[in-house]
Amino acid sequence: MTAGWLPREPAALFGEGATAAESYDVLTVDVPAAGWTAALLVARDELGCTFFDWLSAVDEPGTGFLVCAHLVALGAPPRRLLLRTAVPHEAASLPTATGVYAGATWHERETHEMFGVDFAGHPGLAPLLLPDSFEGHPLRKDFVLAARVAKAWPGAKEPGESGHGGPKRRQMQPPGVPDPNEWGPLKGRAPAAPARRPRPAAGAGDRPRRNRSANEASGPAGPTGPAAGSGSPRTESGWGSPRTESGGDMPWHPPGAESAAESAAGPPAGPPAPRRGPRRNRSASGGSASQRDDEDGTEGTDGTDGTEGGGGEG
Repeated sequence: MTAGWLPREPAALFGEGATAAESYDVLTVDVPAAGWTAALLVARDELGCTFFDWLSAVDEPGTGFLVCAHLVALGAPPRRLLLRTAVPHEAASLPTATGVYAGATWHERETHEMFGVDFAGHPGLAPLLLPDSFEGHPLRKDFVLAARVAKAWPGAKEPGESGHGGPKRRQMQPPGVPDPNEWGPLKGRAPAAPARRPRPAAGAGDRPRRNRSANEASGPAGPTGPAAGSGSPRTESGWGSPRTESGGDMPWHPPGAESAAESAAGPPAGPPAPRRGPRRNRSASGGSASQRDDEDGTEGTDGTDGTEGGGGEG
């Protein structure tokens, strides 16, 4: 049974053991490692995949390295082919594709450098991206990330780092980062994390901490005081703190305390003070009270009749 745009069955085109599947407009064909070069020739000569796009590998634990070559048959629309094969981790070797696609030269150099796959017959697998002194293959799953072990962290990002002696929380090592006592220059000699100092227990005479919600009053409230969270006591004009003549807040007294104090003090000694009327809001054009009284013909500020300026009869 054919798959995708293949003219024949995968085994008939690429040899025994080949399988094919199409997904997202990409036809993926898996072939054995022994038929890698022959599969490339079939893709170029019979399927018209003359454009070499890229070559790379994927480290699959338990399977090996999946070496992939993405090829394109130019046309309207273009047909894309992903040719794959697997090589074991212990013997990661594959014939070079440079004899079929010359553009695979740099791609095989990078794959050899990052994964350690050897391409037999390649003209020169010299390092392409990493320095000559670099050891290992950084894209393999078993590559150890030794940066935090070989070189101390420059800043105190976690408690207990940089040697300041503070308590250190238990750290979970990310994948690939070894324990300094098991791998690296400090193997078996790395200092243990300082123990966390115990929190002192509360004494018998210590005042317990009071938990207060946000809607409760900040000050203490007695049994006869206002309810918690109600704010200021209610006055005759509504909720709010009573005001003194100078504008300050009057102290709050429980209900009935004022009448009890008046009955105990007895009647007032002198005449009662005149009750001040409500304050009137007047605009600037209204003038003062004395100016308005003079215009209406009432008494002026000197106690005389506003119609005459003198005090005697005319």
